[in-house]
Amino acid sequence: MDTLLAQLPIPLLVWYRENARTLPWRSNPTPYHVWVSEIMLQQTRVAAVLDYYRRFLDALPTVQALANCPEDQLMKLWQGLGYYSRARNLQKAARQVMDLHQGEFPSRYEDIRALTGVGDYTAGAVASIAFGLPVPAVDGNVLRVAARITGDSSDIASPAFKKQTAKALAQIIPTKTPGDFNQAMMELGAVVCLPNGAPLCEKCPAAPFCRAHLEDRTGELPCKAPKKPRKIEKRTVFLLFYENQVALRRRPGRGLLAGLWEYPNELAGAGLDEFGVSPAETWAAGAGKHIFSHIEWHMTGLGARLDSPALPEGWVWANREELSQTYALPSAFRAFQAHVEERL
Repeated sequence: MDTLLAQLPIPLLVWYRENARTLPWRSNPTPYHVWVSEIMLQQTRVAAVLDYYRRFLDALPTVQALANCPEDQLMKLWQGLGYYSRARNLQKAARQVMDLHQGEFPSRYEDIRALTGVGDYTAGAVASIAFGLPVPAVDGNVLRVAARITGDSSDIASPAFKKQTAKALAQIIPTKTPGDFNQAMMELGAVVCLPNGAPLCEKCPAAPFCRAHLEDRTGELPCKAPKKPRKIEKRTVFLLFYENQVALRRRPGRGLLAGLWEYPNELAGAGLDEFGVSPAETWAAGAGKHIFSHIEWHMTGLGARLDSPALPEGWVWANREELSQTYALPSAFRAFQAHVEERL
């Protein structure tokens, strides 16, 4: 692995300087900006992050602002990005920066790595990009690039392959431009050495020595162990209306979509009588599907008009403005949004 990857730094950096996308966190790579962007980019495409990143920094321009942000505002800023534990961990880490580092983002790799929600990859990205430390940042893009260049058929999701790749990259990362090197590796995987479909080998600076390209194995590599099938849950989503308001409830503080607001829902077969709610009128309210990492929700909507504002404890009524500005609903319920807005 080391011999082939050792040929990569110079052509990769030349390619990156000529082809790097212009992204807001690259133009102003402060530790805070890099950290926020890297957390947002976990399991999320760049195109989806751009508007969230700008809006987030407009509202919370500093670590201190993030540390002091009310939870409902934080969740509203994150609404639609998914994996909401990232936002909560981001705030926990911001409070650690305030408490343990006097508000200054830590510059040592070990201290960055110790922050809540920060793993090896994120710590490496922040340390190299914001502080110029020669530490590799190994994400899925980098693992794919390494597997193809070296022709390695190991499972790229295995800890052993990740450790092996990180060790190899640590030996070749340029000490003067580690941040550019790490970003170039990620960029190459994102726009050339593609995860789905044929890689654009004709545009790749590694093509002259990439084993997958030279041996016509790009369709075989990288190798991944098959994922377990997702569990499917059929759920009924209750859209309850009273005088241009819709009912919401907050999810439990732990587990899936922890602490977010939602339209009340239960496993299929449950009825409104279980909540002690007696509707004056009900109707079919569409259907939707949402895929989480390990589970799929197949949802059927049931609309209902209530004659009384009485709701179970902890539920609230929300009007159109509150739904837009105050309450953070996960994108899992997006299929029902148009139906709700028609009645508010």
